[in-house]
Amino acid sequence: MIQKYPKELTPLIAHLKKLPGVGTRTAERFAFELINWPQDHLNAFGETISGIREKIPPCSTCGCLTENSFCHFCEEGTRDSSQLCIISSPRDVFAIDGTGTYKGLYHVVENLLSPIDGRHANTLRMDRIEKRIKMHGIKEIILAFDSTLEGDTTALYLKSQLQKSDGKDLVISRLAFGLPMGSSLEYVDGGTLSRSFKGRQTF
Repeated sequence: MIQKYPKELTPLIAHLKKLPGVGTRTAERFAFELINWPQDHLNAFGETISGIREKIPPCSTCGCLTENSFCHFCEEGTRDSSQLCIISSPRDVFAIDGTGTYKGLYHVVENLLSPIDGRHANTLRMDRIEKRIKMHGIKEIILAFDSTLEGDTTALYLKSQLQKSDGKDLVISRLAFGLPMGSSLEYVDGGTLSRSFKGRQTF
C-alpha cells in the first residue's frame, strides 16, 4: 500500500498514476527512480514540466501544437487546403504526418463525445470547423478518430452536422481501419496508418 511510504512520496506517486497506462506499481518505480536523480536533473525536469504549456501552446486556428507562435501545419503554400483531417489529439497529427501519406490541413477537436463524462456536442466547436471549411474551400473532410465507441459517436455526429451545413458537395471519409476495435492511433504503426489513409472510405 502507498501509505507505507514517506508522506512526501505519496503525492508524487499519485501524480505519476495520472499518466496513461501507469498503474500503482509503475508509478512507485518511477518515483523511486526520480529520488535517485541528481538534484540539477530534478530541477531541470521540474522547470520543463512547469513551463510546457506556455512554451508549446495549441494553435488558435487548428489546435495543433505551436513552437514560437508558429504552426507548421497551418503554413500557407505547403499544405493541400482542399482536405481537412479532423483528429482528437495533437499527438495524432505527428503520427499521421509521419507517414508522408497525407498533405492536407488538420483540425483538432477538444474532446471526443462522451455524455457520461460530461463531454457534449458543444465541446466540438462546430463553428470553428465550418469557418475553416468556408475559408479554404474544403472539398474533403477526413475523420481520423480512434476506433472506439467515443470515436464512432463523434464521427457520426460530425457527419450529420456537416451534411446539414455544407450539403452534398463535401466528401466525408473515414480511415479504413485495419485495426482491432478499441485501438488508438497513437499505437498504430506507420505502415498500417498509411494504408488506412490510402484506403479511406466515404463515410
